[in-house]
Amino acid sequence: MKTVTVEIKNDIALTFLHNLESMHILRVIEEKGPNAKQKLSERFAGCLSKERTEELQKELTQMRNEWDRDTY
Repeated sequence: MKTVTVEIKNDIALTFLHNLESMHILRVIEEKGPNAKQKLSERFAGCLSKERTEELQKELTQMRNEWDRDTY
């Protein structure tokens, strides 16, 4: 057996593949792709290092404080 990845461009192609599956010619394995419904926090967990996240938090705090500062 050989496994290949196929991009489905329309519903007709998917129906065709399911028909081939019913004839025991192939097996459709549907995987969750990058466009699947997934929380962003789960999708990007661990992408940034701890040091970089601390830097970003400091920058955010600084930006928020600038909003409170009087500019006149």
